[in-house]
Amino acid sequence: MDLLTWLIVGLIAGILSSYVAGGIGYGLLGDIVVGIVGAFVGGWLFGALGIASPLPGLAGTIFVAFVGAVVLLFILHLIQRGRAA
Repeated sequence: MDLLTWLIVGLIAGILSSYVAGGIGYGLLGDIVVGIVGAFVGGWLFGALGIASPLPGLAGTIFVAFVGAVVLLFILHLIQRGRAA
């Protein structure tokens, strides 16, 4: 994938995951970073579980990135709650 595709996948996955994880966005760049890191987390998670994306092509990449970004945001929220307590 080229840089523009990574940015688009990161942006879409980051925005969607921030809505699912409580509606707290991190801004344009933050959502892109969350989506790109989520793509790595999702890729690792899907590989570790031995499952494949249910969607082909770019849609599958966005789906895996979205799932990974939701997991990432869930972990970040747990860490933030732990600090507040």
